[in-house]
Amino acid sequence: MDISKRLVDLRKKCGYTQNGLAERAGVSQTHLRRVELGQADITVGHLQLLCDAMSISLKEFFEEDTNTDEISVVFSKLSPKQQKLLLAFLEDLGNKN
Repeated sequence: MDISKRLVDLRKKCGYTQNGLAERAGVSQTHLRRVELGQADITVGHLQLLCDAMSISLKEFFEEDTNTDEISVVFSKLSPKQQKLLLAFLEDLGNKN
């Protein structure tokens, strides 16, 4: 697993900027940036702080869901307007069940 990529993907999925997540987790934004770029390692303690800030467990961080990854890739290619329309559609679809 590429921890750097996973961290970036989850941070974006949660709607945080690097600065926003670093501030919420109480870690250096510079260090977070370097970890995301693969230029620095991360300790389990710092990873736990980041996971806590994103409201996920370490277990969830290391779980790989290929369907979610594929959906995330496709979703990220949509424009903001398309993303909103798709989310509205999915919410409506979920409410009909």
